[in-house]
Amino acid sequence: MAKRLIPLLDRVLVEKLQPATKTLGGILLPETAVSKMSEGKVIATGPGRRNLQTGEPIPVSVTEGQTVLLPEYGGTVVKLGEKELTLYRDEELLGVIQD
Repeated sequence: MAKRLIPLLDRVLVEKLQPATKTLGGILLPETAVSKMSEGKVIATGPGRRNLQTGEPIPVSVTEGQTVLLPEYGGTVVKLGEKELTLYRDEELLGVIQD
């Protein structure tokens, strides 16, 4: 049975994507040319947090399957089986990348 982690509150579980090291034509890119932007795929999200004054839920701003732009530092690394995933707070994510 595979383990599944369901984040709490406004946390988002992300699998970091590796930047392309080869062009579509098969040309290998040097490390200096490889994109420094850190991207990841949202694996799971928590339900969100609650507004302290009204008690109303504040949903997480991303959904499972979206590609997001990640900060250079931060997050908590979690190892599930052979996969290395990272937990971020919703407010730490920099943006959503649309295809």
